[in-house]
Amino acid sequence: MIALIVLFIVGYAAFRSEDLIRGPKIQVTSPSTGETMESENVNISGKAERIATLFMNGRQVFTDDKGNFNESLLLAYGYNIIELKAKDKFGRATSRTLELVLK
Repeated sequence: MIALIVLFIVGYAAFRSEDLIRGPKIQVTSPSTGETMESENVNISGKAERIATLFMNGRQVFTDDKGNFNESLLLAYGYNIIELKAKDKFGRATSRTLELVLK
């Protein structure tokens, strides 16, 4: 019985520490990096997991309760670099860079 209680406590601790172990994650679903755009207005969408804050080019982006985000951005003609940065509640950070070309 004691072994079962200890096993339950260890399992619960492992489950609760998943956020600490795995850290933040950003996934951009649209558009793909390297894509050539025809319109200067582009929607950047994706999913961010285990984050406290998310920024796109220094501007805060908000997510829904499942971590999905969708943000409009105006591109300059030529080569554009969009940087997404996220931090989790433990202070760990990750970033993704999206490179787009506007004709």
